[in-house]
Amino acid sequence: MTQTPKNIAIVGSGLVGSLLAIYLRRRGHSITVFDRRPDIRTVEFSGRSINLAMSDRGWKALREVELEEEIKKLAIPLDKRAMHVLGKPLYYQKYGKEGEAIWSISRGVLNRKMIDLAEEAGALFRFEEKVWDVDLPTATLYTGESEKSEWKAYEYDHIFGCDGAFSRVRHKMQRRSRFDYSQDFLDVGYKELTIPPNEDGTHKLDKHSFHIWPRGRFMFIAMPNLDGSFTCTLFLPFEGEVSFENIRTKAEATAFFTTYFPNVMQDIENLTFDFFKNPTSAMVTMKCYPWTYWDKVALVGDSAHAIVPFYGQGMNAGFEDIHSFNDIMEQYGDDWETIFQTFQKERKPNADAIAELSYRNFVEMSSKTADPAFLLQKKIEKWFADKHPELWEPTYSRVTFSERSYAEALAIGDFQEGIMKEVMALEGIEKEWNSKKVEHLMLQLLKEKKEAV
Repeated sequence: MTQTPKNIAIVGSGLVGSLLAIYLRRRGHSITVFDRRPDIRTVEFSGRSINLAMSDRGWKALREVELEEEIKKLAIPLDKRAMHVLGKPLYYQKYGKEGEAIWSISRGVLNRKMIDLAEEAGALFRFEEKVWDVDLPTATLYTGESEKSEWKAYEYDHIFGCDGAFSRVRHKMQRRSRFDYSQDFLDVGYKELTIPPNEDGTHKLDKHSFHIWPRGRFMFIAMPNLDGSFTCTLFLPFEGEVSFENIRTKAEATAFFTTYFPNVMQDIENLTFDFFKNPTSAMVTMKCYPWTYWDKVALVGDSAHAIVPFYGQGMNAGFEDIHSFNDIMEQYGDDWETIFQTFQKERKPNADAIAELSYRNFVEMSSKTADPAFLLQKKIEKWFADKHPELWEPTYSRVTFSERSYAEALAIGDFQEGIMKEVMALEGIEKEWNSKKVEHLMLQLLKEKKEAV
């Protein structure tokens, strides 16, 4: 359905803001994007990012505006985890079926490209212009150099807040009555590190794997870049015996990496340099509701539902917001109040579900991936799913390699986990995990529990 062209502001020039600008420009709207930061295309990367894992939901949103193939040129497919467990040889875990992969892509590289594409589509970007206030009923933005300087006023038909977990637009909405808001910080922080390429430009580790060093309360990950380097992230408690607060000198950092990550010792100089150069960042789950103010203002992406990064779905969820919003615009045309109301009602349950799944995946990645019982359970699930794909799909595949809702993935995942608890309690399961007995038990439990539901 066509729409009457509107004058629209987007606050935030990140991935979600840039893609939303492209979508809205394709519908004929006039778009201005505000960002308090300098143009990312003119500055060095900040050293506070985690490589992105683009999966099916993200690709679907890009495909809709014919950008999938262009963005794939910036990414590397990863079809498996590479597990670096202390005291064990390196081993691999396939992510899904043949041909299924997540794609590693640098946040900075992708963001620069998305801004280029949004400008090519006709969006106007106003960098280094901070939004200090928003008048919700009139969709008016106020910007200025400081809170006490003289402000400029810009009036729009609609405003979209795409300015992240600590959104200025949401901050204004929070002052209204009956606005629900919560934030929950992990006691684990993260720090970006780098493994450089070999002298000939090749990767030092397998470049089609997501590398994980699980260590219980903390972990180290590495994702490949096109230039042969790996963007690495150390997740570590802020305080405690093994923590950021207890690594204060280069000698302490060297001892830490030597003890817990011996197979990255060839890059110890680089890792310890990054450790003290790059900031230690926090991770937060942020939930709020409502996401909209009448037909004037809407929150999209992290400004509505920030999540921790352990499912690789933050960007994918934000991009899926935009694809869903576009479908709703197609349905309701110029009825913006219905568009906004439908959008938040459809997406809120899914945002809450992926927040829960992301938190759980931190526990899985840091602790359980080195646990023999957990690995056996995953092996049984994959074996049963291969035999009965119509009856069983692992939660990870349902989230990462399908477009069905996050809420459904969480509910079915919990249902399947209940079955697996009974299967794993079987005496001798280690020896007969792929037997007819186990298959029949799982079929029986599926039938019984579905009937009970």
